[in-house]
Amino acid sequence: MRGPGIALLVCYLPPMFDLHVFVCTNRKEEGKISCAPQGGEAICEEMKKLSKSTPELRAKKIRVNKSGCLGICEEGPNIVVYPEGTWYTGVKQEDVKEIVTSHLQNGVVVERIKRKPPVPGVPPAPKT
Repeated sequence: MRGPGIALLVCYLPPMFDLHVFVCTNRKEEGKISCAPQGGEAICEEMKKLSKSTPELRAKKIRVNKSGCLGICEEGPNIVVYPEGTWYTGVKQEDVKEIVTSHLQNGVVVERIKRKPPVPGVPPAPKT
């Protein structure tokens, strides 16, 4: 005879936010590349401010959070937008307004800073 079984109850909870944005603000030990010294903290603060700057944006459930390391600081500063999982790399302060207006408000990804999948054997392009 077998022991008692374990019942697993799976509940679906609707997402708390329409869009959840993570901005890397990680600060690694001196000498290692990380997003905070490249502007990640200022980018996060600006994105938080702008994501609530218009009635249309305030009507959406958008959450902007600081994030720890997203694993690709050498491409940073980095942002990832969920639920679709769009990654932005090499983000500059002047890109924030475009991300908020184009992507968060209008649903159009900013292709010029969207992370492209790496091609095996081809080194990434240098940052500009």
